[in-house]
Amino acid sequence: MERLSEKTNVINWFEIAVTDTARAKKFYETILDIEMTTQEIGDEELTFFPAVPGVIQATSGRVTGILLKNEFSKPSTDGTVVYLNASPDIQQVLDKIERCGGKVVVPRTQIIAGFIAQFIDTEGNRVALHSEH
Repeated sequence: MERLSEKTNVINWFEIAVTDTARAKKFYETILDIEMTTQEIGDEELTFFPAVPGVIQATSGRVTGILLKNEFSKPSTDGTVVYLNASPDIQQVLDKIERCGGKVVVPRTQIIAGFIAQFIDTEGNRVALHSEH
């Protein structure tokens, strides 16, 4: 079995639980200024964050994920926190969160590697942002 190397991220996929796919999709598209696509697979709704076309995520070392609606996934403010890329300027993303139905719970905070912040999304998840500026 091949081992992880310094060229490969330990994390390559994340799922953010949602109860209302359309609402969550609009929230994330607006605050991050991105376009997302939704697919229904059986009883699940998967809304994909943008990824590099043609790159197999599990082996590329790149990280991406989805908004996931199914009977097993429940939004939560407890547990693991996913940090989304808010480059080039975290404040531009933060300024959209409350207008879009979310709530900033940790404002822009400087760390050694730039800035972080945390928010509660429209579904009730605690999610974070990171940016170098």
